[in-house]
Amino acid sequence: MNVLRKWIQVLFFFITNGYWMFPVTRGIYQGPLKVICSPGLNCYSCPAATAYCPIGSLQQLFAGIRMTVETGQFFIGFYVIGSMGVIGGFFGRMVCGWACPFGLFQELLHKIPSPKFGIWPVLRYFKYLLLVFMVILLPLFAIDEFGTGDPWFCKYFCPAGTLEAGLPMILLQPALQMNLGWIFALKLVILIGFTAWAILSSRPFCRTACPLGAFYALFHKVKLVRLTLDRDRCTRCKACHDACPMGVRFNESPNDMECISCLACSKACTQNAIHLEAGGMALSGKAGCQTGIGKPVAGPPQNSSL
Repeated sequence: MNVLRKWIQVLFFFITNGYWMFPVTRGIYQGPLKVICSPGLNCYSCPAATAYCPIGSLQQLFAGIRMTVETGQFFIGFYVIGSMGVIGGFFGRMVCGWACPFGLFQELLHKIPSPKFGIWPVLRYFKYLLLVFMVILLPLFAIDEFGTGDPWFCKYFCPAGTLEAGLPMILLQPALQMNLGWIFALKLVILIGFTAWAILSSRPFCRTACPLGAFYALFHKVKLVRLTLDRDRCTRCKACHDACPMGVRFNESPNDMECISCLACSKACTQNAIHLEAGGMALSGKAGCQTGIGKPVAGPPQNSSL
């Protein structure tokens, strides 16, 4: 399943970044596919992007509400919210582990040999502050004389946008270098910081600063595809603690908001106690064991009274 996940990550990278004529056009794809919501964080202005970024679109939605209400149009982008809600309701943060290009970028960086460090757990709440303030409140209330707001997260913070759009567009259109200022410098520093951090710690942006991950985490109790724990098999050996790239202690918190269903814990579990399920139907674990695909379980669980 881990090999399958890697292939799906690569597949989604090319699906959401499938416009490879940009070296010739030197511009951003504006074709009909750009109305499709990318499940992961993927910048709209990336020259190869064939889908729109859900967080960027959500900011644009809130940035334009005041103007549309004042002009009597009453435009509300239910398509944007609905697309994100459907994805979140089905998969939750599984998207982060299977379909996000910037998540894949961090995973590859973490494979670079170096000392490895954990992340202070309280930092996980910072991404919810970014979601509330930079994605919702500031675009909605910090408006200009025309009644519109700015996409604050995209404009002042997003390292994925800098990597996927800012740097490539400067190379494609050198004339843009004349307009670079402190905002680009700030975002470049943020990108360099998270890049270095990803080498030393697992998925730091996902764990501390991604508002899309924060949004999907809100669906952790209702999502259809999830990992489940067979407590009768679990020996509390804590192997899942060390394996999790998100710092989740799965046997203690199997419904944790941070879980990206990457199956690292399932691979580490020697008792086949962790299963991937979709709507209550097993996709791995029990099903794999019954068909001879999963891990063999030798004898009863270690905490058995037998």
